[in-house]
Amino acid sequence: MRDTVGSVPMVTEDYREVNRALWDERAPAHAASPDYQLDRFVGDPGHLSSVVQFDRERLGDIAGLRGVHLQCHIGTDTLSLARLGARMSGLDFSGRSVAEARALAAATGTDIDFRQADVYDAVEVFGAGTFDFVYTGIGAIGWLPDIRRWARVIADLLVPGGRFLMREGHPMLWAAADPRPDGLLVIDFPYFTPDQPTIWDEPGTYVATDVAFSKTRSLEWNHGLGEVVQSLLDADIRITGLAEHDTVPWVARAGEMTEVSPGEWRLTDRPGRLPVTYTVQGIRQ
Repeated sequence: MRDTVGSVPMVTEDYREVNRALWDERAPAHAASPDYQLDRFVGDPGHLSSVVQFDRERLGDIAGLRGVHLQCHIGTDTLSLARLGARMSGLDFSGRSVAEARALAAATGTDIDFRQADVYDAVEVFGAGTFDFVYTGIGAIGWLPDIRRWARVIADLLVPGGRFLMREGHPMLWAAADPRPDGLLVIDFPYFTPDQPTIWDEPGTYVATDVAFSKTRSLEWNHGLGEVVQSLLDADIRITGLAEHDTVPWVARAGEMTEVSPGEWRLTDRPGRLPVTYTVQGIRQ
C-alpha cells in the first residue's frame, strides 16, 4: 500500500534512519530467499546475477578495472562484476546488507572491499578519482532526495575517461498506480522529483520469504528521466547510451506480468504501453 504525502503535513523524519531500518530488517531475509540464489553463487563459480547478465553486453570488458557498485545491498551484483574480472568495491548504507555481502564474498573466496556508508559520502570513503567504472543496479536512486548531488558523487569517484552504467526502474513505472481490477494503467504518483517523499507502507518485500516484517514504512523519491540525464551531463559525464526497456527483473506489477526470460518480467497485456526500466551509460570527461 502506498500513501502519498503532499506539502501538508511536512515529513520531518530522517529518511536515512527510516529507510535503513527497513533494509536492515530485510537483508537477512533476502539472503535466505531462493530468489537471490546465494547457494548457487557459492556452488557455481561461474554463476552471475540476472541483473548483471542483462547488463553484460553494455558493460563490455571490465577485466582488471577498478569498479565500485553503489547501493550494493547484499552484494550479488557486486560479486557478479568481480567474476567478470573487475577489482570490485561495494557501498551500502545498511549495516546488515553489508554484513551479508561480506559473508557471501567470504563464502565464495572473492576479494571485494565492502564499506558501509551513505552514498552521498562515497567520495570521502573511497577517495576522488579512484575508479575506472561506477555501477548502480536497479532500485537504487529512488532512495535519494537529491539526484544532482548523486551525479556529482559519481563523477568525483571516476578517473577521467572512467565509465558509468546504471539500469534503473523507469520513472513511469514508479509513477503508476497499483494494479487495478479493470487493468487500466493510471498515473497516480509523481513523475518528477517531488519536494516531499512518497511514503510507502508495505508489509512484504519483492522476494519469496515467510518473514513477517515490523519495519514497513519507507520514504522515497521518483526522478524523471530528463532529470537524471541532465544531472549526469551537468556533472561532466558524457552520455554514451540511453535505452528504455519493457522488462524488469522482478514482478513489478502483481498479476499483470509474465516471465519472458530468466529473471525478466514484462507486462502481459500490451507491454508497449509502459517502459519499466531504462539503462544509461556515460563517460567522465
